[in-house]
Amino acid sequence: MRIGITCYPTYGGSGAVATELGLELARRGHEIHFISYASPFRLRGFAERVTFHEVTQLEYPLFEQSSPYALALAVKQHEVAKREQLDLMHVHYAIPHAATAWLAKQMLEHEGLHLKIVTTLHGTDITLVGQDPSYYTLTKFSIEQSDAVTAVSAYLREETYRAFGCGDCEVRVIPNFISAADYHPPADDSFRRRLAPKGGGHRVLVHVSNFRPVKRIGDVVRIFAGVRQQLPATLVLVGDGPDRDAAEQQVDSLGLRKDVRFLGKVESVGDVLRGADLFLLPSATESFGLAALEAMACGVPVVASAAGGIPEVVEDGKTGFLAPPGDVATMVDRALRALGNADEHSRLKRNAAARALDFSADRVVPRYEALYEEVLS
Repeated sequence: MRIGITCYPTYGGSGAVATELGLELARRGHEIHFISYASPFRLRGFAERVTFHEVTQLEYPLFEQSSPYALALAVKQHEVAKREQLDLMHVHYAIPHAATAWLAKQMLEHEGLHLKIVTTLHGTDITLVGQDPSYYTLTKFSIEQSDAVTAVSAYLREETYRAFGCGDCEVRVIPNFISAADYHPPADDSFRRRLAPKGGGHRVLVHVSNFRPVKRIGDVVRIFAGVRQQLPATLVLVGDGPDRDAAEQQVDSLGLRKDVRFLGKVESVGDVLRGADLFLLPSATESFGLAALEAMACGVPVVASAAGGIPEVVEDGKTGFLAPPGDVATMVDRALRALGNADEHSRLKRNAAARALDFSADRVVPRYEALYEEVLS
């Protein structure tokens, strides 16, 4: 199949999954064309049967207060679909990608060409942006006009039905996935030695995110502070975003500077996760919790919020522990329970790695292939 993929190329779950999906599809023999304003951050170097098409915009004073990118994207989607004879366009994130794909499809129809559209919903395109009155009608229309719609969790599917009704569409759940080549348990403790000081009993806690308010970075620091009172430990924070400065100040005010490492954006996150003993994800909500899945695939138990789609990934008491969002005291208690007993920690690690296999690319990507074939038939 010849497949176009449009996603946001920056750091974030939707762009990561869309890129990995394209790469996996290419390995399976499909021809993949990424269309966006920049090359996706996980599209590293040359990959066979993968092409990137950059969307360029006209800089013009008249457009200063408008958003010409959506129109330029529709033109590029039309151009690539026509020239490369695409079978379908798979767009990730409803706004504006599903809307621009529909516009490209209409232009192609006038030329006697037919393009199918598959839309994957990832989270804030439904729970936040899509419900804003400025975008609501267009979001609903774009979803209903897609030839197939998927959501990354049952939670997000139900949110879509609740918020938009979508009486004319069926939303199917196809979860996020991980590549076993990038996310797998460590063969030795070499990665851990890079993160932890010398000496026995030292624990490494890790958090990975875009440091936005929904991630509750302050809770991450407070959970670590509670653990640090009982155990020698280091907190490793991966990523960057608007709440990083506040987190840095909080770390200083709690006197934890020597115990906390801010790594910023890291390309090979798996290498950091393989050095961790526990992953923290106390988000207010998550449509899926891809970061938790990546940690589990590396054999790292998770302490997280029982919110959104996280319980569909993290099994409470088996692969980690869940607590209500904002319940820092319970999360500290669960973290100490996971870290304080070697047998318990080993059990959680084994279960986490085994559970992650349910979300391996080999199991999930064929579900997308089957959906494509159904749409094209």
